[in-house]
Amino acid sequence: MTYNELWRQLTQVYDDYEAKAIARMVYEVRFGLMPSDLFIGKDTQLSTDDQKLLEEITQRLLTGEPVQYVLGEAEFGGRTFHVEPGVLIPRPETYELCEWILSSGRQQTDTEKSEKVRCDKILDIGTGSGCIACTLAAELPDAAVTAWDISEDALRIAAENAKRMGVNVKLKKQDILKITPSPQLLPSTSLPSPFQLPSNEFDVIVSNPPYICTKEKDMMEKNVLEHEPALALFVPDDDPLLFYRAIARYAAKALNPGGALFFEINPLYVTEMQQMLSEEGFSHTEIKNDQFGKQRFTKSCL
Repeated sequence: MTYNELWRQLTQVYDDYEAKAIARMVYEVRFGLMPSDLFIGKDTQLSTDDQKLLEEITQRLLTGEPVQYVLGEAEFGGRTFHVEPGVLIPRPETYELCEWILSSGRQQTDTEKSEKVRCDKILDIGTGSGCIACTLAAELPDAAVTAWDISEDALRIAAENAKRMGVNVKLKKQDILKITPSPQLLPSTSLPSPFQLPSNEFDVIVSNPPYICTKEKDMMEKNVLEHEPALALFVPDDDPLLFYRAIARYAAKALNPGGALFFEINPLYVTEMQQMLSEEGFSHTEIKNDQFGKQRFTKSCL
């Protein structure tokens, strides 16, 4: 099978542009052939074993399985992360969240006179592949980075990524919903034992938690719905801020003075997010758009 034959087959699932991009990625990642190699016909010189492997890859791609899962890797901020179906595929928007944290740690914002955010101790809640935690650990080698997830698969994959990148990330299995009480059980001003939370542990807490309501499924791409983990995607329709509220409540106790809470958010619930964060004690919340112009990130300070 040649490159042209591969991308034409993939048009059964993708448009021409995406089919060509996926085909190029397959040849580059799995067979080491760059576009210049394809131009001179090296795709016709694959061994019998490689041709067999290519056919297996093609069949998986034709089911709609994301190419990142098929190849076992995804690019994120110029680094290559191992991914499997047990974790979300890192998105370029999420790297923008990392950049915001890094820039906040290096300089003042343009809109306020506050000092820069310290980044000595960082917690990533719901780390998945570890893309946020490993990126921050790589860019801030002196920082102590901790990452939590509820999934054993995610923690294993994040550990592998930290090892391959040579960064130190402390990984822990932790369910944020079991640290803080349900808002239906206790008001935010009352956190008695056994819900007593630690204080002044982190300078930065960051999270890209599940934030898609079940009712939004009809607007999602089929390959995401059928292949990426629902545990990392969805929240109940009647409580879209479930994880954000729990994390904010924990952060209000666990952040050091001057610390900041960073979220990737669902643009549909920006107003509700701002109100919730204010109720949980955060006096200032800044909203930032992603590269597509959507209100995608928040930065909150106590």
